[in-house]
Amino acid sequence: MGNLKQRWGITSNFQMVVIFVVFAINGTISAEISKFLMGFLGITKANTAGYIFYPLLIILVLPLYPFLLMGVGYLFRQSKFFFPFAKKMLRGIGLGFIFGQKKTP
Repeated sequence: MGNLKQRWGITSNFQMVVIFVVFAINGTISAEISKFLMGFLGITKANTAGYIFYPLLIILVLPLYPFLLMGVGYLFRQSKFFFPFAKKMLRGIGLGFIFGQKKTP
């Protein structure tokens, strides 16, 4: 745990717990919103093969997750940690242009 705290620049165990809670809440919320959106579009596990349903679910979760991470992190007063983390994720999936940062070769 000490190495992770040092790597992330975290000063207390309480902050570490809060960060883990934010990751857990965010993962659940992003998956549920993605499932809702797929149901809204008429794509359900009942009418779609699993090898199609789950990749579509992942494709929906990927861009949604970093945005929700910033929001949930803000609610838990951890913006300083989660905003750069989410921006890095967005750059990694090719959506870094949203923050006006150029992708370096």
